[in-house]
Amino acid sequence: MGVSTSSPEKGIVLVQVDFPPVNALAVDGWFALADAVRAAGRDPEARCVVLAAKGRGFNAGVDIKEIQTRGSAALVGANRGCFEAFSAVYDCEVPVVAAVQGFCLGGGIGLVGNADVIVASEDATFGLPELDRGALGAATHLARLVPQHLMRALYFTSRTVTAAELHRHGAVWKVVPKDELAAAALESAREIATKDGELLRLAKAAINGIDPVDVRRSYRYEQGFTYEASVSGVADRVRDRFGREAE
Repeated sequence: MGVSTSSPEKGIVLVQVDFPPVNALAVDGWFALADAVRAAGRDPEARCVVLAAKGRGFNAGVDIKEIQTRGSAALVGANRGCFEAFSAVYDCEVPVVAAVQGFCLGGGIGLVGNADVIVASEDATFGLPELDRGALGAATHLARLVPQHLMRALYFTSRTVTAAELHRHGAVWKVVPKDELAAAALESAREIATKDGELLRLAKAAINGIDPVDVRRSYRYEQGFTYEASVSGVADRVRDRFGREAE
């Protein structure tokens, strides 16, 4: 359980998340993930990182129960942890392939929205249920996956979209049966890893440098509204309702 790192093939580093039952990460989990991705990118032998998860879903976002229990300290920690994890994926020195199965919600969108390539299983669904959970954020990353007005509709309704729908929009590279996901992600990583390692790092830096939106600044701006919702009491009201409904 936790975040593990392995090297299934030369030039490929696999970073795998396992936080049962639904991969909703507590504060420490987000920082552990950030550290693992950064270390993988710094590995001079690495040419591609595969970000994957065990269990029914890729990521269910922030551990709401931790925030309900620990209050503002956990909220600030989650904000910082998510920022670090999303930034680690975006800033990874080599390309990152996200292998997504099942649900990819909240913070999961932050991770895959900053990845370079997304491979998903047929059962994968993507969405931001933030308004149902007393939070805001990651619209920055959802906007990297779908057109502007679809992003707004998904954000305001808390609805999800399927991997097939994202594939039609060009955000998901491949959609495969669930039992073929690991192999498909490795295949994509292997194709990337055949390139010259130094040139790949230059290419990643160059592509990030021409992004039209600064994802770090944009997401940090969103987080300010999450904090405002918390200190005003709005977030607590919504979270308390969410907690009762989940019991």
